[in-house]
Amino acid sequence: MMVRHRFGLAAAVLLTGLAGCQREAPSAAAPAATAEAHGEHEEHEEHEEHEEHGEATRTHIAAAMAQSSGIRTAPAGAGVIHDEHAVQGLLVPIEGRYARVVARFPGPVRAVRAGIGETVKAGQTLAVVESNVSLSEYAVTAPIAGTVLARNVTVGDLASDRPLFEVADLSALWVDVHLFGADAQHIRPGHTVTVARLADGATVTTTLDRVLPGTATASQSTIARATLRNTDGDWRPGAAVRARVSVGESPVELLVPLSAIQPLGGRDVVFVQEGEDYEARPVKLGRRDAQHVEVLDGIEAGDAVVIEQSFLIKADIEKSSVEHDD
Repeated sequence: MMVRHRFGLAAAVLLTGLAGCQREAPSAAAPAATAEAHGEHEEHEEHEEHEEHGEATRTHIAAAMAQSSGIRTAPAGAGVIHDEHAVQGLLVPIEGRYARVVARFPGPVRAVRAGIGETVKAGQTLAVVESNVSLSEYAVTAPIAGTVLARNVTVGDLASDRPLFEVADLSALWVDVHLFGADAQHIRPGHTVTVARLADGATVTTTLDRVLPGTATASQSTIARATLRNTDGDWRPGAAVRARVSVGESPVELLVPLSAIQPLGGRDVVFVQEGEDYEARPVKLGRRDAQHVEVLDGIEAGDAVVIEQSFLIKADIEKSSVEHDD
């Protein structure tokens, strides 16, 4: 009897231990399962929170619709930020390509054969004058080829030492930019200058040829001068222009055009294309110039960033948020 009792007790202890192990075994995996469930719960709550507040950050636009709307992307990448100075300027004819035409001898004007805006060749007759000395007629001719900018004579006028015509070769012009204060100390010949027309915003890039030694009396500005090619004739002497003079460059690891940046939800964002989806990515911005801005955080090199019509993406996302709130 004693032997059977001891065996029975030992068996009971063994069975109890096994039962305990079976109860404890699942507890080793419990923390992982709990963490996973907790993470899913947090993710679900975060998603619900964004949904509740209408914070849509993504939209879907079919490729054909994006193309017809003018939406264009480009990969984000390294580039250069320019240290630029914004200045004002004036287009003027180049010395040596501009002429005031006067009569050689005084006398009445018998004929006028050129008008303002006409293109003339060197040696072409502009007017005919009867000399008071010889009483014979002689031709007043263009000393250079170019465009007639001014005509200060009509038939019957008395030609004297006053200019009858002004002619200029407008295939190239000078851009005189006015420098004030510290700009005059930083800007030097050789610096790149981008000139913009006020009428339509068209731009051309050239290089400063020189900084004039004197100071303009009326404006107290220093004048820097560049040559602008004008083969199409769209740049007109006497017109005011805007200009940006680049005095330095800083290479950066990541930049995007300014047109890619949009405000959304109180933050600066860019829109990254993934297939036919466009996602708003908040970005931290750094240095900028007139065309580009450095991106410090938020996207990676190679991301397809919307660089044209980004406001359409913004409007579509904001519309989705409003509709969700309703």
